[in-house]
Amino acid sequence: MRSILKWGLPLLVLAAALAAGRWIIASRPEAEVRAPVETPVAIAATRVTPSAYDVVVRTEGTVRPRTQGTLIPQVAGVITEVGPEFREGGFFEAGDILVTLDSRDYQLALASAEAQVAQAQSVLEQELALAKVVEDDWKQLGKTAPDLGLRKPQIAAARADLMSARAQLERARIDLDRTRIRAPYAGRVLEQVADVGQYVTVGTELGRIYATDYVEIRLPLSGRQLGFVSLPERYRDDAGPPNHGPAVSITARIGQTRAAWQGRIVRAEGAIDTESRQLFVVAQVDDPYVRGREDQPPLRIGQFVEAEIAGRRLDDVVVLPRSALREGGEVLLVDSASRLQRRAVNVVWTDGDHVVIDAGLGRGDIVAVTPMSVAANGTLVAATIDGQPPAPVAGKGDAAGVDPAGAR
Repeated sequence: MRSILKWGLPLLVLAAALAAGRWIIASRPEAEVRAPVETPVAIAATRVTPSAYDVVVRTEGTVRPRTQGTLIPQVAGVITEVGPEFREGGFFEAGDILVTLDSRDYQLALASAEAQVAQAQSVLEQELALAKVVEDDWKQLGKTAPDLGLRKPQIAAARADLMSARAQLERARIDLDRTRIRAPYAGRVLEQVADVGQYVTVGTELGRIYATDYVEIRLPLSGRQLGFVSLPERYRDDAGPPNHGPAVSITARIGQTRAAWQGRIVRAEGAIDTESRQLFVVAQVDDPYVRGREDQPPLRIGQFVEAEIAGRRLDDVVVLPRSALREGGEVLLVDSASRLQRRAVNVVWTDGDHVVIDAGLGRGDIVAVTPMSVAANGTLVAATIDGQPPAPVAGKGDAAGVDPAGAR
C-alpha cells in the first residue's frame, strides 16, 4: 500500500496538472483581429496645366573692352606735359592730347624744311625764266629752240628738288604734330607707364588705354544650350548688316547688392573650343560708363558677371518645380484613390528651378512636388494641391475611427 502511494500520488498530481493546463488553453479568450492602420503620407502636389515657357539660358563670363591698345609715340623726345585725364581710370575723348613731348627740335626742323622749299621754289623760277629768255631768242630767229636750249632737264631737276623739299616740309609738320600724342578714340586709361621728364623714343610704351563706347562679354554655351538660342549667324555670301541677336541680362554682385545691365548677343565665334566642347558667343553692352540709375555702378573691365540669354519659346509644355523630377526621368502622379503612381516623362529643358516636360503628362494630372527618398507605387498620400488643404483620405482599417487625413 505504501509503495502504491509512493508512486501513484505523483502520477496523479502530474495528470491533474496536465488536465488543468489543457483546460486553461482550451478556454483562453480569442484575440480580436484588426487590420493595420495605413497612415497617408502628407505631400504637396500641383495640377498639370500646359502653357508656354520662355527659355532663359544661364551662363557667365568676364567683361573685356571692345578695343584695347598701347599708347606709343612716333617721335622721340622728353615728356613735358601729361593731360589731367592721363591717369589710371581717367576718361578721355577722341582727339584729346594725352601726352606732350618737347617740340623745339621739331620746330627747328620745320623752319629748315620751309627754307628748303623756298630755295627750291626760287631755283625753279630761275630756270623757268632762263628758259623763257632762250625761247624768245629762238622765236626772233624764226627757229624752234632745242630741249637743251630750253633748259628742260634743268627745269625737271628743279621741280624734283621742289617736290622733295615739300615732302620734307610735310614730314617736319607731321613730326611736330606727333609731339602732341592724341587719343585715337573715346576711352579710358587702363595703365599709365610714362610721366613728365622721361625721355621716350619711338616704340616706348606710354600707357594702355581702351575704348568705352561699349564692352564685350565672352559667354560659353554648351551644345544643349545652343539648341535654344537664336544666334546671329553670319555666312560668307550674306549681304547687308548682321542680324540682331537675342537680348541678354548681365548681373554682378557688388558688395551686398546685385547690379544689372542690359545687352545683346552680337556674334558667335567661328570655332568650338576643343577643350570644353563649347561655343563662345559675344554679348555687347552699350555705354557701360554713362551714368544711369543711382544704384547702378559702371561695368568694369575684368569683372566677372552672370548672364541670362533670352531663348526660344516652348509652346504647350508642362512646367514643374525641379523637385518633381526623379531619377530616370520619372514623376509621381496622385491617382483618384490618392495613391502614387510612377510616370515616365520626356524632359525638354531644365534649369536650377524648373523642369519643362513636353510629353508624358495630360491636363488635370496631379503631380507630387515634394521630394521623397522612397516612394513605391500605391503609396497612400494626403496631397495639398496648389496650396489647397487635402480632403480626408480613407485608408485601410479606418473602421476603427482613425482619420488618416489628419495623421501628419
